[in-house]
Parts: sequence; structure tokens; C-alpha cells
Amino acid sequence: MTQHSRNTPQFYLTAPSPCPYLPGKEERKVFTHLVGDRAPELNDLLTHGGFRRSQSIAYRPACETCRACVSVRVVVEEFLPTRSMRRVLERNVDLVGEMRVAVPTSEQYSVFRAYLDSRHRDGGMVDMTVLDYAMMVEDSHVETRMVEYRRRGPDSAITGRGDGDLLAVALTDVLSDGLSMVYSFFEPEHGDRSLGTFMILDHIARARRMGLPHLYLGYWVKGSRKMDYKGRFLPQERLMADGWKRAED
Repeated sequence: MTQHSRNTPQFYLTAPSPCPYLPGKEERKVFTHLVGDRAPELNDLLTHGGFRRSQSIAYRPACETCRACVSVRVVVEEFLPTRSMRRVLERNVDLVGEMRVAVPTSEQYSVFRAYLDSRHRDGGMVDMTVLDYAMMVEDSHVETRMVEYRRRGPDSAITGRGDGDLLAVALTDVLSDGLSMVYSFFEPEHGDRSLGTFMILDHIARARRMGLPHLYLGYWVKGSRKMDYKGRFLPQERLMADGWKRAED
């Protein structure tokens, strides 16, 4: 019998299931486990090949007749916000994000629960318990951080931390060539702030300060209300059959 090293990835294919983005379509995924000492290196390599991380799993679509899911990454140094994005930044000038070790808290789960109940009642994550949430945050063998957003306080310029209630959270991986936003959520009662857009803009600025060239946003699905917004952050690179290709519009 052939013995496989723990550090040698084995890939598996899921059974077909309804596509969450395009009605009437089915999806399949190819996936592998991110474990062992080489998990960060493997996560980097697979992300460059269009995979996404969920806990200790790296996956990408493997649909037989559809190629709608396109991996996108923002070209950080050349990014310029649109007029509407600048308005989002102005609306949230009173917020500050603190990047910290990925540790789940009851306060985070409260925001997460409110976000799911308001925005994703029919989604696959809606039944997640506090223990499920803790696993989502902690089950990582790569460099993962939480970015928590609160209102700016009198000492925020010194401490890098905000004051008051938690308004938004991003679970983010630090890669060799960028940041990868794994999952983000926010208090739905602050919908007028456009916090989802704000967190992406903040991560672009954060990656620039860290000297990282890219912000990975996951899959852009043209025509999908849930995913089409990612195409607005330009310039960006999209992973096509012959490699990463620059997109200006």
C-alpha cells in the first residue's frame, strides 16, 4: 500500500449540490486539507491557483459546465477609490480597525449572529452555533488575524484600538504577497455605513502599509447579486485559464 506523507496534499471532489450564486446551476468543489508544518506555504500556493480557505480546508470550484466563479485580487498600490467609495470612507471616518490574534469572543458571535439573521437567513451558515463560530476562527494552520472595528476613541491614535461597541469584524489571512479576506460581517443596524465596502477599503490600505501587493477577495461572479460587487475594486487581477489577467473595468 502506498503511504502518503502528511505534508503531501490529497485532493477530493465533492458531489454536485445547488449553486448558492446562480439559480438553476449545480456546483462541485475540489478540496484538500491545510495541515502540518507546510500549511502556510501550501495555502499561499493554492491561493495563487484560485483556492479559498475555510477552516483547515482549501477549496475551489470544479463545476463541469460553468466557469462563472473567478478569483480576484486587488492591485493595492494602484487602487484608487471611486467617488462613492470615498463617501463610504467619509461616513466611517469615526471608526478604527484593530488587527489582533484570531481568538473568538462572545461579542464577535453576537455581531455574527445578527448579521446572519438579517442578511443570510437562507444561507448555509445560518445554523452556526457559538461553537461552530469558534471553530471557524480557531481552526487554522496558517497566519490568521481578526480585524475588529469600533468607534475612534481619544487614545486610538496611540493604541490603535477603538472604544465602545463592536460594529464589524473581518477574519483575514496574511499571505506572502497579500491579505486574504476569509469572511467579514457587521452589525446590520448600521447598514447605512456600507461597512462591507468600508472593510475592503480598509484592508486595501492595510495591505499597502504592510508592503503587500495584493488583497484577495475570493470569487467574483458576474451577474450574482451576492458576489458581483467585488468587480468594483479596480484595478484588479482575475485568474483566467492562462493565468492572472489585469482588469480595469
